Amino acid sequence: MVPKHENKTSVVSWPMNGIKDISDIEFNLWAELLKERTGIVLSKQRKSFLLSKLTIRMQELGIEKYREYFSYVTFATTGSRVEWEVLVDRLTVHETRFFRDARALSFITKNYFEKLDFSKATPNVHIWSVGCATGEEPYSLLMYIDKYLKDKNKKCYLAVTASDISQKALLVGKKAIYPCDRFQSVSSEYIDNYLEKVDATHYQIKEALRKRICFNRFNLVNLDKNPAEKMNIIVCQNVLIYFNRETRIMILNQLVERLAPGGLLIMGAGEISGWINKKISPVQQDGVLAFQKKTTAAEVVATGASQTTLADELQEREA
Repeated sequence: MVPKHENKTSVVSWPMNGIKDISDIEFNLWAELLKERTGIVLSKQRKSFLLSKLTIRMQELGIEKYREYFSYVTFATTGSRVEWEVLVDRLTVHETRFFRDARALSFITKNYFEKLDFSKATPNVHIWSVGCATGEEPYSLLMYIDKYLKDKNKKCYLAVTASDISQKALLVGKKAIYPCDRFQSVSSEYIDNYLEKVDATHYQIKEALRKRICFNRFNLVNLDKNPAEKMNIIVCQNVLIYFNRETRIMILNQLVERLAPGGLLIMGAGEISGWINKKISPVQQDGVLAFQKKTTAAEVVATGASQTTLADELQEREA
């Protein structure tokens, strides 16, 4: 049987307001599917949000019933898996902008880079932008830190891993082409040094920065399967809000395990409270929720070996 969305002649009848109601049973099916596959919790208060996203996509495909679309995205076929990716992209909000959190950027330079030892070997720093959306956050991190290092006449091998659940968002980040109006609040110094004009309405991040970022599709609920090396800085802002408290704590504990000794974990203000992990200590600064990984002798030795490998990779990229 050919799914309706593949039948170009099908006609779907929708109500005047464009959205049909859904039964509690059907809503729970969708909510459980989203939680099972992504970890995202969708409360009944967000029912209208779900219906609006489902409706738009179903109208595009020519599918009339919620249950029919549910059956299709849960089929074990290539087409269904692709369709699920499309739907997840619609259901995850990619609200971000360049230099969104100036306080967090200032915090990173003050509490990490100002304390680095530049007197011996060139330091190498690996940053993880968790939930990077379309790339504005990791590029902002790179621009801000690179400018800080140049102003201080310091050299550092700097690399960023940027991850998100949306493949479509990651593709935007990889291309790094953005409308000019996205940079209205960005100072001309950053624009002149890190952007190049593509056409009358678009900028692209310069290649020197683009090659320092590795974009990866990743689902945070599968964090325990991620063999990521120890990170010096992990930025996880406005991501935990999608999960329940139990899942938030699980994610945070896993992120701590991926922090290098002395590394920083930075979150959005108010994203978690009452969380305790004996391997980290809170770092106080107004408007910033951050923790620092405690150090042990064994961790310092192990991290030194992994960071040597990272430094070699970074030097190869810049060669």
